[in-house]
Amino acid sequence: MHQTIAQSFLHNFLGRAPSWYKLAIILFLVANPIVMLSLNSFIAGWLLVAEFIFCLAMALKCYPLQPGGLLAFEAVLIGLTSPSTVYHETEANFAVVLLLIFMVAGIFFLKDLLLYIFTKLLIRVRSKTLLSLLFCFVAAVLSAFLDALTVTAVIITVAAGLYQVYHKVTSGKGFDDDHDHADDTGIGHETRADLEKYRSFLRNLMMHGAVGTALGGVCTLVGEPQNLLIGEIAGWQFGEFFIRVAPVSIPVLFVGLLTCILVEKFKLVGYGTQMPDAARRILEEYDRLEDAKRTPAHKASLIAQSLVVVFLVVALAFHWAEVGLIGLAVIVLATTFTGIIEEHRLGHAFSEALPFTALLVVFFAVVGVIHDQHLFLPVIEYVFSLDEHAQVPVFFMANGLLSAISDNVFVATVYINEVNAAFKAGEITLEHFNELAVAINTGTNIPSVATPNGQAAFLFLLTSALAPLIRLSYGRMVLLALPYTITMTLAGLLATVYLL
Repeated sequence: MHQTIAQSFLHNFLGRAPSWYKLAIILFLVANPIVMLSLNSFIAGWLLVAEFIFCLAMALKCYPLQPGGLLAFEAVLIGLTSPSTVYHETEANFAVVLLLIFMVAGIFFLKDLLLYIFTKLLIRVRSKTLLSLLFCFVAAVLSAFLDALTVTAVIITVAAGLYQVYHKVTSGKGFDDDHDHADDTGIGHETRADLEKYRSFLRNLMMHGAVGTALGGVCTLVGEPQNLLIGEIAGWQFGEFFIRVAPVSIPVLFVGLLTCILVEKFKLVGYGTQMPDAARRILEEYDRLEDAKRTPAHKASLIAQSLVVVFLVVALAFHWAEVGLIGLAVIVLATTFTGIIEEHRLGHAFSEALPFTALLVVFFAVVGVIHDQHLFLPVIEYVFSLDEHAQVPVFFMANGLLSAISDNVFVATVYINEVNAAFKAGEITLEHFNELAVAINTGTNIPSVATPNGQAAFLFLLTSALAPLIRLSYGRMVLLALPYTITMTLAGLLATVYLL
């Protein structure tokens, strides 16, 4: 059947996305200027934020870069924000952009070592509850001293490797054969149930690890980007930051770890899926064959990667340089000492992070709309109108709510600057300033686990190549995060009232 050019144009628009999705995006693009002209830019700004969240929620239907990019482009055209604001937001987050470009690629070149370690871990630790607790706790400890995105990149690399090994074998291929891991056509009906269980098993571990990055990230000065900003304005060094935040962060950490145990034990909201026996046998066989065929060259490569990991941990812990630059050093060291010198072998490592980097810049355009249209101003004014004793818990909740729908770094920047201005004007005492600073830090880090757009690490996981393989959608992430959101938010709120 021949198509006209107009029909082909419509067919090509957003490719294989469902027709209803394409229609929704077109309606958004038509509605935004109408709302802006007929009502006002404030309402149009909030509408755009809601539309962008819709694009994130439908990430498995269409990668959010294209529809989100169209919305951002229109926001600039109709004056909701400006190119200079978008550039400023991107420049302010340049360290994060560098991190995504270089650190994620650096982790790719440590894949053999990570797969070696975690394959043995999954084979030897048979208790799913203990394994989940290990993922959550180790992610928390690493995030407290390293960086949540880096830790997330590690667990994504691990889960993708484990999925690929299982999927390849169940499709009738050998461990060393080429294979499309997104194609299920080679999998028989009798093994599809096991595949779904294995996907659920990996989803559980990924979410425990992702929540762990939030649990650890809130605790220290270097755990999250906004922590550094808050610490700098408040004048807190590493030790003082940890002590001041501890009345909230430590109880939340224990509650989070307890939640991890409970959701696995009682199989809540999709947790508690065990690794299928067939998957365990495949991983055991894979591990045995890999050990058997490991040559001195392979062993030397693993040793070299181990030394690079030691360099990575020490360099991040002592902050020898920006995280992205350390990632570049990891690429140079790991490829040099494992013999990867061809350009085409280097290029593949960057393919995972660059789409998300582009999406993040689009996200900064939406943040620019929030900034230019002062979308959060009514909330800030309301919080400051409250009684002084009520402000701390309300600050915690307000920061959490706004972080869950936008970006926790941006929310923290807005609030800490407002609080600092009030302190300098003599409107609040130093003691109250310190309490509000803690509330802002914990509020932007803890309740923001509610949605993937609340934390960059969660958004990175949602838009990674792994997410569609293990069927991890926006809605499923929200559901899996729900028990953590409830328990951690309540623990944090009570801590701000009674312990801070």
